[in-house]
Amino acid sequence: MRTRTTAARARALTAPAAVIGTLAAVLTAAPSQAQEPTRAGGAFSAATPQTLSAAPTPVRSAAAVPMAAPKPATHVVKPGDTVYAIAKRHGLRTGDVLSWNGLTWRSVIHPGQTLRLTPNGAAPASASPAPARPAAASTHTVVRGDTVYAIAKKYRTTVANILAANRLGPRAIIYPGQKLVVSGTPAPASIPASAKPAAASTPAATSAKGTHTVVAGDTLYAIARKYGTTVSALLSANGLGNGSIIYPGQSLRLAPPTPGQRFASLDAGQRANAAHIIRVGRELGVPDRGIAIALATAMVESSMRNLDYGDRDSLGLFQQRPSQGWGTAAQILNADRSIRVFYGGPHDPNGSASRGLLDIPGWQSKPFTAAAQAVQISAFPDRYGQWEQQARQWLATLG
Repeated sequence: MRTRTTAARARALTAPAAVIGTLAAVLTAAPSQAQEPTRAGGAFSAATPQTLSAAPTPVRSAAAVPMAAPKPATHVVKPGDTVYAIAKRHGLRTGDVLSWNGLTWRSVIHPGQTLRLTPNGAAPASASPAPARPAAASTHTVVRGDTVYAIAKKYRTTVANILAANRLGPRAIIYPGQKLVVSGTPAPASIPASAKPAAASTPAATSAKGTHTVVAGDTLYAIARKYGTTVSALLSANGLGNGSIIYPGQSLRLAPPTPGQRFASLDAGQRANAAHIIRVGRELGVPDRGIAIALATAMVESSMRNLDYGDRDSLGLFQQRPSQGWGTAAQILNADRSIRVFYGGPHDPNGSASRGLLDIPGWQSKPFTAAAQAVQISAFPDRYGQWEQQARQWLATLG
Protein backbone atom coordinates (compact mmCIF):
# COMPACT_ATOMS: atom_id res chain seq x y z
CA MET A 1 0.00 0.00 0.00
CA ARG A 2 2.82 2.39 0.84
CA THR A 3 4.77 1.38 -2.25
CA ARG A 4 1.77 2.18 -4.45
CA THR A 5 1.34 5.62 -2.85
CA THR A 6 5.00 6.46 -3.32
CA ALA A 7 4.82 5.44 -6.98
CA ALA A 8 1.75 7.58 -7.55
CA ARG A 9 3.50 10.59 -6.06
CA ALA A 10 6.50 9.97 -8.26
CA ARG A 11 4.32 9.85 -11.35
CA ALA A 12 2.66 13.11 -10.32
CA LEU A 13 6.02 14.80 -9.85
CA THR A 14 7.26 13.68 -13.25
CA ALA A 15 4.01 14.58 -15.11
CA PRO A 16 4.40 17.16 -17.89
CA ALA A 17 4.07 20.75 -16.73
CA ALA A 18 1.36 21.38 -19.31
CA VAL A 19 -0.86 18.72 -17.74
CA ILE A 20 -0.36 20.11 -14.24
CA GLY A 21 -1.12 23.58 -15.56
CA THR A 22 -4.27 22.24 -17.13
CA LEU A 23 -5.42 20.70 -13.89
CA ALA A 24 -4.60 23.82 -11.94
CA ALA A 25 -6.50 25.98 -14.37
CA VAL A 26 -9.52 23.71 -14.19
CA LEU A 27 -9.48 23.61 -10.40
CA THR A 28 -8.74 27.25 -9.61
CA ALA A 29 -9.26 29.57 -12.59
CA ALA A 30 -12.27 28.40 -14.59
CA PRO A 31 -15.24 30.73 -14.17
CA SER A 32 -18.52 29.20 -13.19
CA GLN A 33 -19.99 29.72 -16.65
CA ALA A 34 -17.00 28.30 -18.57
CA GLN A 35 -17.39 25.11 -20.56
CA GLU A 36 -16.24 22.01 -18.74
CA PRO A 37 -13.01 20.43 -20.05
CA THR A 38 -13.55 17.41 -22.30
CA ARG A 39 -12.05 14.05 -21.77
CA ALA A 40 -10.47 11.81 -24.40
CA GLY A 41 -10.09 8.16 -23.42
CA GLY A 42 -10.62 8.93 -19.75
CA ALA A 43 -7.97 11.73 -19.59
CA PHE A 44 -8.13 15.48 -20.09
CA SER A 45 -7.45 16.37 -23.73
CA ALA A 46 -4.15 18.08 -24.46
CA ALA A 47 -4.05 21.79 -25.16
CA THR A 48 -1.33 24.24 -26.14
CA PRO A 49 0.49 25.92 -23.25
CA GLN A 50 -0.45 29.37 -24.53
CA THR A 51 -4.16 28.57 -24.44
CA LEU A 52 -4.03 27.00 -21.05
CA SER A 53 -1.88 29.62 -19.36
CA ALA A 54 -3.88 32.58 -20.67
CA ALA A 55 -6.34 34.20 -18.28
CA PRO A 56 -9.90 33.15 -19.09
CA THR A 57 -12.00 35.78 -20.90
CA PRO A 58 -15.29 36.51 -19.14
CA VAL A 59 -18.34 35.90 -21.30
CA ARG A 60 -20.75 38.88 -21.30
CA SER A 61 -24.38 38.11 -21.46
CA ALA A 62 -26.06 39.62 -24.53
CA ALA A 63 -28.76 40.96 -22.27
CA ALA A 64 -26.15 43.02 -20.38
CA VAL A 65 -25.11 45.04 -23.49
CA PRO A 66 -27.04 48.33 -23.48
CA MET A 67 -29.07 48.95 -26.63
CA ALA A 68 -29.72 52.50 -27.84
CA ALA A 69 -33.43 53.18 -28.02
CA PRO A 70 -34.54 54.07 -31.57
CA LYS A 71 -35.46 57.70 -32.03
CA PRO A 72 -39.18 58.24 -32.63
CA ALA A 73 -40.26 59.49 -36.06
CA THR A 74 -43.23 61.46 -34.72
CA HIS A 75 -44.41 63.21 -31.57
CA VAL A 76 -48.01 63.69 -30.46
CA VAL A 77 -48.42 67.14 -28.95
CA LYS A 78 -49.46 67.23 -25.30
CA PRO A 79 -50.90 70.17 -23.31
CA GLY A 80 -48.13 72.66 -22.54
CA ASP A 81 -45.85 71.47 -25.36
CA THR A 82 -43.98 73.98 -27.51
CA VAL A 83 -42.06 73.29 -30.70
CA TYR A 84 -38.88 74.47 -29.01
CA ALA A 85 -39.37 72.12 -26.03
CA ILE A 86 -40.19 69.17 -28.33
CA ALA A 87 -37.11 69.80 -30.48
CA LYS A 88 -34.87 70.11 -27.42
CA ARG A 89 -36.28 66.92 -25.88
CA HIS A 90 -35.39 64.93 -28.99
CA GLY A 91 -32.03 66.59 -29.65
CA LEU A 92 -33.26 68.47 -32.74
CA ARG A 93 -33.17 72.05 -33.98
CA THR A 94 -36.40 74.01 -33.68
CA GLY A 95 -36.02 75.20 -37.28
CA ASP A 96 -35.80 71.62 -38.55
CA VAL A 97 -38.98 70.55 -36.74
CA LEU A 98 -40.83 73.59 -38.10
CA SER A 99 -39.73 72.98 -41.71
CA TRP A 100 -40.45 69.22 -41.57
CA ASN A 101 -44.03 70.02 -40.51
CA GLY A 102 -44.74 72.99 -42.78
CA LEU A 103 -44.88 75.36 -39.83
CA THR A 104 -43.56 78.88 -39.32
CA TRP A 105 -42.33 80.65 -36.18
CA ARG A 106 -45.84 82.06 -35.78
CA SER A 107 -47.64 78.71 -36.05
CA VAL A 108 -49.65 77.45 -33.09
CA ILE A 109 -49.58 73.74 -32.25
CA HIS A 110 -52.39 72.01 -30.38
CA PRO A 111 -52.79 68.87 -28.22
CA GLY A 112 -53.30 65.74 -30.30
CA GLN A 113 -51.43 67.13 -33.31
CA THR A 114 -48.76 64.78 -34.68
CA LEU A 115 -45.40 66.35 -35.55
CA ARG A 116 -42.73 64.73 -37.68
CA LEU A 117 -39.30 64.37 -36.08
CA THR A 118 -37.52 63.36 -39.30
CA PRO A 119 -37.27 64.90 -42.77
CA ASN A 120 -39.99 63.93 -45.23
CA GLY A 121 -37.63 61.58 -47.05
CA ALA A 122 -36.08 60.01 -43.95
CA ALA A 123 -38.87 57.87 -42.53
CA PRO A 124 -37.72 54.65 -40.76
CA ALA A 125 -37.49 51.53 -42.93
CA SER A 126 -40.18 49.85 -40.86
CA ALA A 127 -42.66 52.63 -41.47
CA SER A 128 -45.73 51.74 -43.46
CA PRO A 129 -45.89 53.02 -47.04
CA ALA A 130 -47.13 56.56 -47.45
CA PRO A 131 -50.84 56.73 -48.22
CA ALA A 132 -51.81 57.43 -51.78
CA ARG A 133 -52.19 61.09 -52.61
CA PRO A 134 -55.80 62.22 -52.83
CA ALA A 135 -57.15 62.78 -56.29
CA ALA A 136 -56.19 66.11 -57.77
CA ALA A 137 -58.57 68.83 -56.68
CA SER A 138 -58.45 72.56 -57.18
CA THR A 139 -60.27 73.41 -53.96
CA HIS A 140 -61.10 72.03 -50.54
CA THR A 141 -64.33 72.89 -48.76
CA VAL A 142 -63.69 73.50 -45.08
CA VAL A 143 -65.68 71.35 -42.66
CA ARG A 144 -66.10 71.68 -38.91
CA GLY A 145 -62.86 70.82 -37.10
CA ASP A 146 -60.58 71.53 -40.09
CA THR A 147 -57.31 73.37 -39.59
CA VAL A 148 -54.97 74.75 -42.24
CA TYR A 149 -52.30 72.38 -40.98
CA ALA A 150 -54.56 69.33 -41.31
CA ILE A 151 -55.65 70.38 -44.81
CA ALA A 152 -52.03 70.93 -45.88
CA LYS A 153 -51.10 67.49 -44.57
CA LYS A 154 -54.02 65.85 -46.37
CA TYR A 155 -53.05 67.30 -49.74
CA ARG A 156 -49.30 66.87 -49.28
CA THR A 157 -48.56 70.59 -49.37
CA THR A 158 -47.51 73.16 -46.78
CA VAL A 159 -49.31 75.69 -44.61
CA ALA A 160 -47.32 78.46 -46.28
CA ASN A 161 -48.49 77.35 -49.75
CA ILE A 162 -52.15 77.29 -48.73
CA LEU A 163 -51.88 80.69 -47.06
CA ALA A 164 -50.20 82.15 -50.15
CA ALA A 165 -52.60 80.53 -52.63
CA ASN A 166 -55.61 81.89 -50.73
CA ARG A 167 -54.09 85.26 -49.78
CA LEU A 168 -54.50 84.56 -46.10
CA GLY A 169 -52.47 85.99 -43.26
CA PRO A 170 -50.80 83.83 -40.60
CA ARG A 171 -53.60 84.61 -38.15
CA ALA A 172 -56.49 84.14 -40.56
CA ILE A 173 -59.50 82.11 -39.37
CA ILE A 174 -61.09 79.53 -41.65
CA TYR A 175 -64.74 78.52 -41.32
CA PRO A 176 -67.02 75.66 -42.46
CA GLY A 177 -68.15 76.03 -46.07
CA GLN A 178 -65.15 78.15 -47.05
CA LYS A 179 -63.40 76.98 -50.24
CA LEU A 180 -59.59 76.91 -50.14
CA VAL A 181 -57.27 76.46 -53.11
CA VAL A 182 -55.19 73.37 -52.38
CA SER A 183 -53.61 72.63 -55.76
CA GLY A 184 -51.94 74.77 -58.31
CA THR A 185 -50.15 76.62 -55.52
CA PRO A 186 -47.33 78.88 -56.64
CA ALA A 187 -44.29 76.91 -57.70
CA PRO A 188 -40.94 77.75 -56.09
CA ALA A 189 -39.36 80.74 -57.74
CA SER A 190 -36.77 79.90 -60.32
CA ILE A 191 -33.20 80.84 -59.59
CA PRO A 192 -32.77 84.51 -60.47
CA ALA A 193 -30.36 85.14 -63.30
CA SER A 194 -28.11 87.16 -61.00
CA ALA A 195 -27.89 84.19 -58.59
CA LYS A 196 -26.82 81.60 -61.16
CA PRO A 197 -23.14 80.82 -61.66
CA ALA A 198 -21.58 83.29 -64.05
CA ALA A 199 -20.72 82.05 -67.50
CA ALA A 200 -17.11 82.08 -68.59
CA SER A 201 -16.03 85.68 -69.01
CA THR A 202 -15.44 87.04 -72.47
CA PRO A 203 -12.55 89.29 -73.49
CA ALA A 204 -14.89 92.27 -73.20
CA ALA A 205 -15.54 91.41 -69.51
CA THR A 206 -19.28 91.09 -70.14
CA SER A 207 -21.84 88.34 -69.68
CA ALA A 208 -25.14 87.43 -71.27
CA LYS A 209 -26.98 88.62 -68.15
CA GLY A 210 -26.89 92.31 -69.05
CA THR A 211 -24.01 93.23 -66.76
CA HIS A 212 -20.54 94.65 -67.21
CA THR A 213 -17.61 93.95 -64.91
CA VAL A 214 -15.52 97.08 -64.47
CA VAL A 215 -11.85 96.81 -65.44
CA ALA A 216 -9.00 99.24 -64.83
CA GLY A 217 -9.41 102.40 -66.92
CA ASP A 218 -13.19 102.08 -67.34
CA THR A 219 -15.41 105.15 -67.05
CA LEU A 220 -19.19 105.33 -66.96
CA TYR A 221 -19.15 107.33 -70.18
CA ALA A 222 -17.04 104.72 -71.99
CA ILE A 223 -19.21 101.85 -70.71
CA ALA A 224 -22.43 103.64 -71.73
CA ARG A 225 -21.04 104.36 -75.21
CA LYS A 226 -19.88 100.75 -75.61
CA TYR A 227 -23.34 99.30 -74.92
CA GLY A 228 -25.40 101.98 -76.65
CA THR A 229 -26.90 103.42 -73.47
CA THR A 230 -26.45 106.61 -71.44
CA VAL A 231 -24.60 107.52 -68.27
CA SER A 232 -27.87 108.51 -66.58
CA ALA A 233 -29.39 105.11 -67.45
CA LEU A 234 -26.39 103.33 -65.93
CA LEU A 235 -26.62 105.45 -62.80
CA SER A 236 -30.33 104.72 -62.46
CA ALA A 237 -29.97 100.99 -63.13
CA ASN A 238 -27.33 100.65 -60.43
CA GLY A 239 -28.70 103.06 -57.82
CA LEU A 240 -25.70 105.35 -58.20
CA GLY A 241 -25.45 109.13 -57.89
CA ASN A 242 -23.60 111.64 -60.07
CA GLY A 243 -20.57 111.59 -57.77
CA SER A 244 -20.34 107.77 -57.50
CA ILE A 245 -16.99 106.09 -58.09
CA ILE A 246 -16.70 102.80 -59.93
CA TYR A 247 -13.85 100.38 -59.32
CA PRO A 248 -12.29 97.30 -61.00
CA GLY A 249 -14.27 94.13 -60.30
CA GLN A 250 -17.54 95.98 -59.70
CA SER A 251 -20.52 94.54 -61.59
CA LEU A 252 -22.76 97.10 -63.27
CA ARG A 253 -26.22 96.39 -64.65
CA LEU A 254 -26.84 97.60 -68.15
CA ALA A 255 -30.64 97.73 -67.78
CA PRO A 256 -33.07 98.92 -65.10
CA PRO A 257 -33.82 96.61 -62.15
CA THR A 258 -36.25 93.77 -62.49
CA PRO A 259 -39.85 94.79 -61.65
CA GLY A 260 -40.83 93.87 -58.11
CA GLN A 261 -37.41 94.66 -56.64
CA ARG A 262 -37.24 97.11 -53.74
CA PHE A 263 -34.59 99.71 -53.04
CA ALA A 264 -33.84 102.02 -50.13
CA SER A 265 -31.24 104.48 -48.93
CA LEU A 266 -29.66 103.64 -45.58
CA ASP A 267 -29.04 106.13 -42.79
CA ALA A 268 -25.85 106.06 -40.73
CA GLY A 269 -27.17 103.48 -38.23
CA GLN A 270 -28.47 101.17 -40.93
CA ARG A 271 -25.22 101.45 -42.90
CA ALA A 272 -23.25 100.52 -39.79
CA ASN A 273 -25.38 97.40 -39.30
CA ALA A 274 -25.08 96.44 -42.97
CA ALA A 275 -21.30 96.88 -42.80
CA HIS A 276 -21.25 94.71 -39.64
CA ILE A 277 -23.15 91.92 -41.43
CA ILE A 278 -20.68 92.10 -44.32
CA ARG A 279 -17.65 92.16 -42.02
CA VAL A 280 -18.74 89.06 -40.07
CA GLY A 281 -19.57 87.26 -43.33
CA ARG A 282 -16.09 88.00 -44.67
CA GLU A 283 -14.51 86.81 -41.41
CA LEU A 284 -16.42 83.50 -41.58
CA GLY A 285 -15.62 83.00 -45.28
CA VAL A 286 -19.27 83.22 -46.37
CA PRO A 287 -19.64 83.59 -50.17
CA ASP A 288 -20.98 86.92 -51.49
CA ARG A 289 -24.37 85.39 -52.21
CA GLY A 290 -24.72 84.31 -48.58
CA ILE A 291 -23.82 87.79 -47.34
CA ALA A 292 -26.39 89.30 -49.73
CA ILE A 293 -29.00 86.89 -48.30
CA ALA A 294 -28.14 88.06 -44.78
CA LEU A 295 -28.44 91.72 -45.82
CA ALA A 296 -31.83 91.19 -47.50
CA THR A 297 -33.10 89.20 -44.51
CA ALA A 298 -32.10 91.91 -42.03
CA MET A 299 -33.80 94.54 -44.19
CA VAL A 300 -37.05 92.53 -44.31
CA GLU A 301 -37.07 91.61 -40.63
CA SER A 302 -35.96 94.86 -38.97
CA SER A 303 -35.27 97.48 -41.67
CA MET A 304 -31.59 96.87 -40.84
CA ARG A 305 -32.04 98.03 -37.23
CA ASN A 306 -31.22 96.25 -33.98
CA LEU A 307 -34.76 96.44 -32.59
CA ASP A 308 -35.58 95.68 -28.96
CA TYR A 309 -39.16 94.78 -29.91
CA GLY A 310 -41.02 92.82 -32.58
CA ASP A 311 -43.82 90.33 -33.22
CA ARG A 312 -44.38 88.31 -30.03
CA ASP A 313 -40.87 87.99 -28.53
CA SER A 314 -38.92 88.66 -31.75
CA LEU A 315 -35.84 90.85 -31.29
CA GLY A 316 -32.78 92.24 -33.02
CA LEU A 317 -31.58 92.54 -36.59
CA PHE A 318 -33.07 89.21 -37.68
CA GLN A 319 -36.04 89.19 -35.24
CA GLN A 320 -34.83 86.03 -33.55
CA ARG A 321 -36.97 84.69 -30.70
CA PRO A 322 -35.78 83.62 -27.23
CA SER A 323 -38.77 81.26 -26.93
CA GLN A 324 -37.62 79.38 -30.02
CA GLY A 325 -34.06 78.72 -28.86
CA TRP A 326 -32.16 81.57 -30.57
CA GLY A 327 -30.66 82.70 -27.24
CA THR A 328 -31.62 84.98 -24.40
CA ALA A 329 -33.02 88.44 -25.09
CA ALA A 330 -29.68 90.00 -24.15
CA GLN A 331 -27.81 87.62 -26.46
CA ILE A 332 -30.12 88.30 -29.40
CA LEU A 333 -29.73 92.05 -28.94
CA ASN A 334 -25.96 91.60 -29.23
CA ALA A 335 -25.74 92.41 -32.95
CA ASP A 336 -22.44 90.60 -33.50
CA ARG A 337 -23.77 87.39 -31.94
CA SER A 338 -27.10 87.52 -33.77
CA ILE A 339 -25.30 87.93 -37.12
CA ARG A 340 -23.10 84.91 -36.40
CA VAL A 341 -26.15 82.88 -35.35
CA PHE A 342 -27.89 83.78 -38.64
CA TYR A 343 -24.87 82.53 -40.61
CA GLY A 344 -24.55 79.45 -38.37
CA GLY A 345 -22.01 76.82 -39.37
CA PRO A 346 -19.21 75.35 -37.23
CA HIS A 347 -18.59 78.64 -35.38
CA ASP A 348 -22.22 79.30 -34.44
CA PRO A 349 -22.22 80.73 -30.87
CA ASN A 350 -25.70 79.22 -30.40
CA GLY A 351 -24.44 75.70 -31.11
CA SER A 352 -27.03 73.25 -32.41
CA ALA A 353 -29.97 75.01 -30.76
CA SER A 354 -30.74 76.88 -33.99
CA ARG A 355 -30.13 76.44 -37.72
CA GLY A 356 -28.20 79.10 -39.64
CA LEU A 357 -27.68 79.61 -43.36
CA LEU A 358 -24.51 77.51 -43.53
CA ASP A 359 -26.36 74.63 -41.81
CA ILE A 360 -28.91 74.38 -44.66
CA PRO A 361 -27.92 71.52 -47.04
CA GLY A 362 -27.44 72.85 -50.58
CA TRP A 363 -28.26 76.45 -49.62
CA GLN A 364 -26.06 77.82 -52.40
CA SER A 365 -28.16 76.14 -55.09
CA LYS A 366 -31.49 77.26 -53.62
CA PRO A 367 -33.31 80.33 -55.00
CA PHE A 368 -32.39 83.48 -53.10
CA THR A 369 -35.68 83.77 -51.21
CA ALA A 370 -35.81 80.01 -50.48
CA ALA A 371 -32.37 80.09 -48.85
CA ALA A 372 -33.41 82.98 -46.57
CA GLN A 373 -36.73 81.29 -45.81
CA ALA A 374 -34.97 78.07 -44.79
CA VAL A 375 -33.42 80.01 -41.89
CA GLN A 376 -36.24 82.38 -41.00
CA ILE A 377 -39.27 80.14 -41.70
CA SER A 378 -41.43 83.20 -42.23
CA ALA A 379 -45.10 83.40 -43.11
CA PHE A 380 -44.12 85.82 -45.92
CA PRO A 381 -41.10 84.24 -47.64
CA ASP A 382 -41.40 86.13 -50.93
CA ARG A 383 -40.28 89.37 -49.29
CA TYR A 384 -36.61 88.32 -49.11
CA GLY A 385 -36.20 88.02 -52.87
CA GLN A 386 -37.57 91.54 -53.36
CA TRP A 387 -34.37 92.92 -51.78
CA GLU A 388 -31.88 90.78 -53.68
CA GLN A 389 -30.63 93.40 -56.11
CA GLN A 390 -30.43 96.09 -53.45
CA ALA A 391 -28.55 93.71 -51.14
CA ARG A 392 -26.00 93.04 -53.88
CA GLN A 393 -25.55 96.80 -54.35
CA TRP A 394 -24.96 97.28 -50.61
CA LEU A 395 -22.40 94.52 -50.71
CA ALA A 396 -20.65 96.15 -53.68
CA THR A 397 -20.53 99.59 -52.06
CA LEU A 398 -19.95 98.65 -48.40
CA GLY A 399 -18.02 95.40 -48.68
